[in-house]
Amino acid sequence: MSELALRARKLDEADELAPLRARFVVDDVVYLDGNSLGALPAHVPDRLADVVRRQWGELRIRSWEESGWWTAPERIGDRIAPLVGAAPGQIVVGDSTSVNVFKALVAAVRIAGEGRDEILVDATTFPTDGYIAGSAARMTGCSLRAVAPDEVRAALSGRTAAVLLNHVDYRTGRLYDLPALTAAVREAGAVSVWDLCHSAGALPVGLDEHGVDLAVGCTYKYLNGGPGSPAYLYVRRDLQDRFDSPLPGWNSHVEPFGMRGAYEPAPGALRGRVGTPDILSMLALEAALEVWDGVPIEAVREKSLALTDFFLECVGEYVPDGRVEPVTPLAHAERGSQVALRCAHAGDAGDVMKRLIERGVVGDYRAPDILRFGFTPLYVGFGDVERAGRVLGEVLGA
Repeated sequence: MSELALRARKLDEADELAPLRARFVVDDVVYLDGNSLGALPAHVPDRLADVVRRQWGELRIRSWEESGWWTAPERIGDRIAPLVGAAPGQIVVGDSTSVNVFKALVAAVRIAGEGRDEILVDATTFPTDGYIAGSAARMTGCSLRAVAPDEVRAALSGRTAAVLLNHVDYRTGRLYDLPALTAAVREAGAVSVWDLCHSAGALPVGLDEHGVDLAVGCTYKYLNGGPGSPAYLYVRRDLQDRFDSPLPGWNSHVEPFGMRGAYEPAPGALRGRVGTPDILSMLALEAALEVWDGVPIEAVREKSLALTDFFLECVGEYVPDGRVEPVTPLAHAERGSQVALRCAHAGDAGDVMKRLIERGVVGDYRAPDILRFGFTPLYVGFGDVERAGRVLGEVLGA
């Protein structure tokens, strides 16, 4: 057994979060793609079977009240709130991330008010965020300017209405300075909108503490809600009465069953709702969030950094020189919960990842040359990390 394998065993024995692995369906595969789709919490199938067979099959329409279906979006939002540093009553769950980005951006421009006619968007963002930002700009009569997060401060002006930023870069795993960037946007009189897809459930966010205005995020990555599980929208409490959604629906009406012709929004974050909630995936998410009971996000972050540090060490030890280059920052303050490696030869990444998966190490890649490995501390151990680094070295050295 190698020195790194021995160290991994000792680290796993000392890991206080190691027992959480039993809360998930895991097998002999080293699963390092939780930054795309989280693993299945072990109790979710039985819970979802009850939703289908009893709540839907027996109670039927009565479940909107008796099973709490109607209040699920805000109830589950309150379950997510501690994981992103928010007090209750500020998060509503529903729709996709894309839809929530659209709602948040248009509402942000409306909150900013007259005289502000420019939206800034992260130039390195996931493409859909850029597409949505373009549509929101056309709808509100704003111009759209793509800037790198490091250039946001210089780009802010009296024209800036809203700024859409990613907390963690989806390709490189770089963590951006949410507190400082939020403060800069606020000082400029603009409204901040943060995409938390690659940070929520992996590290502390501090939405309330840092004065974030609006935020969105998915739930199928580090929150383990399942494929296509609904996203969420955060509206800071003191902005809720000014949140003017571009998608008003009967679910966000102050009197949803009044069927009135004129729209009057419900109070609070509820005005972020639109139509009938997707109950099956919504309640699967609610069950999945129970794995977080008693788990401090600070402990998750500490283990995440330890796992990614150890993986980088294993890569340095096992992988032949010159075959890969880390593009994820080494500094802890700039690193999310993934490690991205650039292959030396463009186009190799897809083939390398295919061979890794064949050998039981599951990550993913981004064209043309990026290997991505996501580390979910709730079910990934140091032995998994050592094995992943060793197999990567064997594949690249073959």
